[in-house]
Amino acid sequence: MNLTFNDRIRQILLLILILGMGILIMNQLYVFLPGLLGGVTLYILTGSLFKKLVYDRKWKKGLTALLFIVVFLVLISIPIYLTIELLSPKINQIISNPEHILESLKVFIAKVETSSGIKILSEENAKSISKNISAFVPTLLTSTINIITNLIILLFIYYYLLIDGKEIEKNLDKFIPLKPANINSLAIETKSMIKANALGIPAICFVQGVFAAIGFWIFGVQDWGMWGFFTGLFAFFPFIGTMAIWVPIVISIFISGDNSTAIGLTLYSLIITGNVDYLTRLLLMKKLVNVHPMITIFGVIVGLGLFGFMGIIFGPLLLSYLIVFVKIYINEFTEMR
Repeated sequence: MNLTFNDRIRQILLLILILGMGILIMNQLYVFLPGLLGGVTLYILTGSLFKKLVYDRKWKKGLTALLFIVVFLVLISIPIYLTIELLSPKINQIISNPEHILESLKVFIAKVETSSGIKILSEENAKSISKNISAFVPTLLTSTINIITNLIILLFIYYYLLIDGKEIEKNLDKFIPLKPANINSLAIETKSMIKANALGIPAICFVQGVFAAIGFWIFGVQDWGMWGFFTGLFAFFPFIGTMAIWVPIVISIFISGDNSTAIGLTLYSLIITGNVDYLTRLLLMKKLVNVHPMITIFGVIVGLGLFGFMGIIFGPLLLSYLIVFVKIYINEFTEMR
């Protein structure tokens, strides 16, 4: 159909209006983006199984969707339950004998002050620490509310994607202005990247937890299995990650006066525990979807800034999309091969 100049102007204005409304809506819903992306991730991981149960075995849609949600909640409840069970005795020990902890901290601070010549607990520093703690409490409360809200959004999106997923997938083909072959390439890239990251992250955390536990055992850390479990758990969190566990352990060993063991565990944690994460991630991603390591590394960096924790999954996908879209552009609009 040939469009007149006025038709072109109206078309452009309508596209600008659609784009502007989309940006406005996304700006207001940005805080809920992790929940949306999490729901999409779960659907991609379990959608094929859901379709088999509903369309092949004639299970009821609503009940099957609820069953999937219950299984998901049980799976995420297991590490939470183990964490509470393992931490409770330690917390009770601290509460029942806080003087021992405070005395140990004073000894450590005194050692650092003596070796560095810097006074850590000056009046000014104490005020700064108190101010930071006061500011952290409302931030922690806000973060907790955001996590709970995003979990509710995730379950809501996941439920309706399972119920209406088949129809949504059909309609997406109509809204994407590309050739069927390119739409198929985009769908394959999305599913493979999300599956590789979503399944790879727990595997990476498991490997990192095992290597950390081995290190704790080698250097004689008490409850080395428990601390290995927590190290693997904190490996989910980028950048700080495992340091949240092994740094306090190293500090406690320094306080006890066993400097050689503390130095040895520090080197092991930095060289082995800290790097097995990257090596495992690169090997898994390369094996599962043949992704170049640079895409994985820079994708995680970009994704964390854009999407928060879910950026670990969707960051590399975003960079892969860029490459796919360039190929699609060449295929759609040029004769280059």
